[in-house]
Amino acid sequence: QLQFVESGGGLVQPGGSLRLSCAASGFTLDYYAIGWFRQAPGKEREGVSCISFSVARIMYADSVKGRFTISRDNAKRTVYLQMNSLKPEDTGVYYCAVVQGGSSDCTYNALRYWGKGTLVTVSS
Repeated sequence: QLQFVESGGGLVQPGGSLRLSCAASGFTLDYYAIGWFRQAPGKEREGVSCISFSVARIMYADSVKGRFTISRDNAKRTVYLQMNSLKPEDTGVYYCAVVQGGSSDCTYNALRYWGKGTLVTVSS
């Protein structure tokens, strides 16, 4: 089955850090832009960050700028999201997907290969 497998979520105290991973299953990341999304309880899913294939374009939601860092290892077919200085409002299920863009651009318009997500809970 072609999908992403997200991991690395868990329970963390405010101010803590987590590193999420998004591994491609059944396909490579060649020429794909990838996006991270999250869905908080009772809210719609929102774009958090995205990265183009060549890393020429990286975007962050205003709410996570300066705290989150996206990266990718195409050889390992994995995209990462380093999350620092976590806040309770960062709580939610985090997903990744192929997004519109490609080699030199990325957007929050998700196209395919959604995973099942990984739960991040920020609470004291």
